[in-house]
Amino acid sequence: MEKLPALKDLYNGSVALAKENDLNILLNQEPNKKWIRAHPMASGVKYIPIEVVEYLLTSIFIHWSVEVKEIQVIANSSVVTVRLHYRHPNGEMRWQDGVGACPIQTAKDAPATDFTQVRSDAVMKSVPAAESYAIKDAAEKLGKLFGKDLNRKDAFGYTALQNKFDMATPEQMNYIDLLRNKTTLDESQLMAMENEMADGVTSERAAVIINLMEMNRDNTTPDLSTQGSINNTLNFKIDNDD
Repeated sequence: MEKLPALKDLYNGSVALAKENDLNILLNQEPNKKWIRAHPMASGVKYIPIEVVEYLLTSIFIHWSVEVKEIQVIANSSVVTVRLHYRHPNGEMRWQDGVGACPIQTAKDAPATDFTQVRSDAVMKSVPAAESYAIKDAAEKLGKLFGKDLNRKDAFGYTALQNKFDMATPEQMNYIDLLRNKTTLDESQLMAMENEMADGVTSERAAVIINLMEMNRDNTTPDLSTQGSINNTLNFKIDNDD
């Protein structure tokens, strides 16, 4: 696994301080506001320039390339389909497709579909522009950092992923151990839980197990929800052992 740049390093233009990070979380951080531009032709539409997209691709993946899959004319526009290849930090080569279109300019006041009035440099300009749009379209699919949700009213937050796969804490495991002897669950259920925990469980799963054991707890035992109660439980066990 190669090291990924930290978000602040991308913001500041410094990738020398890159550190280990989760790729999906990094790719779905908000883009730096300095990267965002207002579209000159479409009101209220935002975009990230191609030079920023290329900088991010190089900073995060190092090795990437663009394969032009198809160039065609649809209506009065050049349409380019590309495949963006990039090396995942785990060393695996992956790809993402993108499509971009750019109008073919005609002479002033001429209909857009009158190809007898196409300007001499129109195709030379429209095809590279369409390719740039296609590269950006492919990159946007990688995550919010590349502008995925810039023009969406509703966007999903990915920060919850940071804690989703954290392993159970020692406090959770100790609490489960205390509940183990104070539950009405039968031995087969407890054995299934113990087998699951032997392979390791996340903090989220441990919370589910605790909730289940508390719902099936022997009500004749003291409350275990506080540290004081835990101490009372230990004293209760000692007294009963005597």
